[in-house]
Amino acid sequence: MANYIDGFAVPIPRSQLEEYRRVVEAVAEIWKEHGALDYREYLGDDMTLEGTGSFVNMLGAGKDEVISFGWVAFESREARDKANKKVAADPRIEALMGGSATGFEPVRMAYAGFAAFVP
Repeated sequence: MANYIDGFAVPIPRSQLEEYRRVVEAVAEIWKEHGALDYREYLGDDMTLEGTGSFVNMLGAGKDEVISFGWVAFESREARDKANKKVAADPRIEALMGGSATGFEPVRMAYAGFAAFVP
């Protein structure tokens, strides 16, 4: 069971979704090789609820962008810290991110680590 996750949301240009998917599928496998229990990403579909803020507004997404929301699950924060160090040092990540036109902009990504609260 996952007791810790890294969660994130990022706007991606709709015109680059297929390339983004290709890269993310490879990235997910790398994360799992280095200890992640699971890696998931979902695309925004129903992005408004009256009386609440929206990911679209919070992330400054344009009409030509969609929000990708995802998480990487780990056994513990310690397992997450180890896996993230390994992923950051894995040359495949840089090759994937540097050699593709996904529209991914890290400075526009909301990211945080989360400990289990209600399992």
